[in-house]
Amino acid sequence: MSSLATFAIIFFNMILVNNYVLVQFLGICPFLGVSKKMDSSIGMGAAVIFVMLMATAVTFPIQIFLLDANDMGYMQTIVFILVIAVLVQLVEITLKKYVPALYSSLGVYLPLITTNCCVLGVTILATQDYTPVIAESGFGLAYAEALVCSVGAGVGFMVAMILFCGVRSRVEAANPPESFKGLPLTLVAAAIVSLSFMGFGGLVENIVGALV
Repeated sequence: MSSLATFAIIFFNMILVNNYVLVQFLGICPFLGVSKKMDSSIGMGAAVIFVMLMATAVTFPIQIFLLDANDMGYMQTIVFILVIAVLVQLVEITLKKYVPALYSSLGVYLPLITTNCCVLGVTILATQDYTPVIAESGFGLAYAEALVCSVGAGVGFMVAMILFCGVRSRVEAANPPESFKGLPLTLVAAAIVSLSFMGFGGLVENIVGALV
């Protein structure tokens, strides 16, 4: 299989099959907190994509050439969180200066990207999943696959946010029983959206295989 096909499978798998929010249930806090408005959902999704990509770009070589090379793997979580925190501060400063309306609408959830388990999970799992590729195909291909994985995960986060924003707008217009109003109905709606993504299992590989 060509590298392009491999990249396509990784990218669309992260969006549809292994969506970190709807399948692995990481990053639920901003998913539920910011998905009330479309502009906030898109803004948060774009910020997460940037942070995921840049964090993976920085942490992957750090893990290989610094932590693993010096038997310091136990420092992984601390180092990764520090890198993510710096990138989130960069995004926060940029939005505050150039897009103040979006900065205000994201509120506390923007700095919370630092502790967003979705971002940390992507960086750690990308390192774990694509480090073995180095022995087979070299660092360059493994690094590229890890970056594609991080972008796909970020796009998957944005897709989940946008879809759930549409669902929530319909839910809020409904008149459910009193016991379902508020958070219970929101969680039920999120569960139904998550179940819908189970239908994509095996679809990506078959489509890409047919096109190659």
